[in-house]
Formats: sequence, structure tokens, C-alpha cells
Amino acid sequence: MDKTEETIATPNFIGLLLEVEQDALAAIASGEKPVDQLRIELLGGKSELAKLTKQIRLVPPVDRAQVGTVLNQVKEKIKDALVKNQKTSVNTGKSAEEIDVTAPGILPPVGHLHIVTQGINEITRIFERIGFTRVRHPEVDWDWYAFESLNMPPNHPARDEWETFFIDFPGSPSKDHKKKRIVLIPHTSNGQVREMEKGKLPIRMINIAKCYRRQSDVSHVPMFHQFEGLYVDKNVSIAHLKGVLDYFVKQFFGPQRQARIRPFHFQFTEPSFEVDITCGVCLGKGCKLCKEGWLELGGAGMVHPVVLKNGGIDPDAYTGFAFGWGVERTAMMKSNTQLDDIRLLYSNDVRFLEQF
Repeated sequence: MDKTEETIATPNFIGLLLEVEQDALAAIASGEKPVDQLRIELLGGKSELAKLTKQIRLVPPVDRAQVGTVLNQVKEKIKDALVKNQKTSVNTGKSAEEIDVTAPGILPPVGHLHIVTQGINEITRIFERIGFTRVRHPEVDWDWYAFESLNMPPNHPARDEWETFFIDFPGSPSKDHKKKRIVLIPHTSNGQVREMEKGKLPIRMINIAKCYRRQSDVSHVPMFHQFEGLYVDKNVSIAHLKGVLDYFVKQFFGPQRQARIRPFHFQFTEPSFEVDITCGVCLGKGCKLCKEGWLELGGAGMVHPVVLKNGGIDPDAYTGFAFGWGVERTAMMKSNTQLDDIRLLYSNDVRFLEQF
């Protein structure tokens, strides 16, 4: 526009405003520039619209109100278009047209099962494949099932190592010798005699449950998980026990891992064994983690004849084996992780748990 003109015809001026509007809307729709930049270019002090605003004085006075109305309408349309474009923009300020719709999306964070739950599920599946059935037995049980039926009568020194939680309950002591005291089970072995009492032979069970002991330090927690295996049938031998242990170790820890049994003593098995597996880091050669190539897994043994009798089974006709290990220890050994403090498993620290 020639600024030296004394007047501008109203139709011409309105035409210029509409031309500015058309160009502005086209620029916004193209998405070639960020919204903030367009706002400055289209509505700022140096924009074409700002220049025309200053030149309204060149329009005949009688038409200035009409021209001013058109100018405001043009300005509002540009503002509305900028707002709509802003709503379709991403946080970086890029317009929707600049988004690559073919690029992979950002997946939301997804959690996973706790490492202990993962271990329980895998242990269950492994033993199911060789005929063991997952069962459930009380976690608050009578002293009879937790101790006495397992060849540990009252005041037996073997009870001292369990650090048991005893539960007070109202009422006079029961005349039933099996119902004298209640405990939070210190081990899943309480399920052995309960399973025998069902009277269904042979028995192939896996019992996985929470256990409780009055211990809390870097290597113990008051509540932990344990899984108990029990197999009772005719002519069951140590060879069967060793075969099941070897099978589990290779299925759970990997085909390169080996298992061994060492003589030990448990009150409810005879003979009794400690079960070791080769270290997952050095595979039995000896390293900083295992020292001599082996790591202790848990206990096992042939079911004591007294336990079979207490479960209503003739020990002269049937034999069996049992084993019981901590789920937490077993799961951590699979990952070759040496915990300085087992309480980390239940601290709910996502930085630690998300590693598994």
C-alpha cells in the first residue's frame, strides 16, 4: 500500500483485511511454523494487520466504524485459529502436522509380578509336570501339626531354633491332645501330616505358604515364603529323592547346574540331608560368591517313621521323602544376586524390584 495516499477507498481497505485474513489462516493451517512464532508474525506490532490498523485513519470517516468492525472480526478469526492449532500441538510446541504418525508410540510404564511371586509360579509349574499337586494348608495351625506330629514333642530342644510365634486363644485347654496350642507356622512342614490324614495314597504334593519366625535382621524376616514337597508311596527311596532334586535344579536354575546332598539332621526326616547346588557364577569352580563352588539350597530327607505313623500311614508298607526351601532364597539364587539385606525384597523400593 502506498502510504502517501491521502485516502483509501473503503472496499479496497476491506479487501486488504480479508486478504491478510486468508494468508494468516493458510499459514496457520500449514503447520510449517510453531504457533508462538505465528502469533508474533500475524498479530505482533510489525504484522500486516498492525500496519493496516494504523492506516484506518486514511479511510473516509463515515466508513471507519464499518472498517473497524471488519478488522476486529479478522483479528478474532486469526486468534481462534491459533488457539485451535495450539490444542493440537504436543508439549514441545510442534503442531499436529509435524508429528510423525508412523513413529512408534511411547508405551506407558507397566509393572510386573514381584520376584517372590514369580518364583512361586515357576516352582509350581515345574513340579506339576512330574505329577505333584499344589495344595493349601493353614498358616495359623495347631502346635500338633507344626511340631508334635513331626517328631518334636513339647520341650524338645529342636524347637528352640524355630523362634515360634504362639497365639493365645480364649477357653479352657481342649481335651484333644492335638488342640492344645496355636502357632503361626514356622515352616510349611505342618502340611505333611495334614496331607497324610486325607487317606489318599500315593501323595505327591507341593505346599507353598507364608511362614513366620521371631527373627528380623539382614538375613531373616519375620514373614517369608517356603515350599514343601512330599512324596509318599511304596518303595520310595533316596534315589527317587535325588532324581527329583536334580530335575528341579536343572529346570529352575538351568541345565548346567548340579545338585548334591550332604548328611544332616532334621527331627522329622531320617536320614536327613542338606541340598547344595553349584554356583551360578562359576559353575562349581569356586569364586567370591560361593567360595568353594557350592551354595546351600535347603533341607530334605526321607520321612521319619514316627511322622508316617502320626499321619495314619504304616511305615512298614510305605516310605516317602520331603523337602522344604525358602522361596526368597531360591529366587535370588536363580538371578545370581547376593543380597546384603534380605529385607530389601519387602521394602517396596521400585529401583530394586524392577531389576527382576
